[in-house]
Amino acid sequence: MLINKHFKLLNQLKQKKNRHELRLFTAEGIKTVHELMAAGLDLKYLFATGDYENPFHSEALITVDSATLKKISNLKTPNQVLGVFQIPLRTDFLRTGLALALDDINDPGNLGTIIRLCDWFGVDQLVCSNNTVDCYNPKVVQATMGSLSRVSIVYCDLEEFLKNDGRPVYGTFLKGNSIYHCDLQTDLILVMGNEANGISSGIEKLINEKITIPGFSKEQKTESLNVAAATAVILSEYCRRMR
Repeated sequence: MLINKHFKLLNQLKQKKNRHELRLFTAEGIKTVHELMAAGLDLKYLFATGDYENPFHSEALITVDSATLKKISNLKTPNQVLGVFQIPLRTDFLRTGLALALDDINDPGNLGTIIRLCDWFGVDQLVCSNNTVDCYNPKVVQATMGSLSRVSIVYCDLEEFLKNDGRPVYGTFLKGNSIYHCDLQTDLILVMGNEANGISSGIEKLINEKITIPGFSKEQKTESLNVAAATAVILSEYCRRMR
């Protein structure tokens, strides 16, 4: 049974500041919640309708009716279960292989998709600027479909990270060397820029290699690719080369 403290907590967790102060976030949907549970994330509360089977036999289960789940859900159509999880402690930077760096990505759907891409292509670390949307935003968590538990994500001053890391830095620009013809090293940092403004001027100064995805349309009226789509193309080419 839900009581006032539960409603208060769930309302608090809609805001980034409260999520990070309390070190808690919400996840919804059977697939997402189960994958986070299977990964061993610390589950504080599990709100679910009476027909939920509770395969993990969680003692955190609190049964609610559909109307209550709809009240506490961040979704237009709630999906049987909502979990409240502990935010894992910050991981250390990894200094080898490919790191994907995000320069102020604003859209939760884009970040969620990029996290899934990191999971799919085996990218060990995602480095986000401090102004990138919070990876524990409910919309981001939903878009990751559980991949959040399998990707190491760090937020930091991106300029300082790039200055001190030591790996060559590649960045995506409309005018750059074709991803299909440029030299790709095993150890590198790939920077993807903001949806509207691309890579910021401060970060641009730290780029060693400017790359682009060439268009093949005869008319070429599309200005650019969505950042998540561009990330998919570049990660695919990197992995193809490194096989």
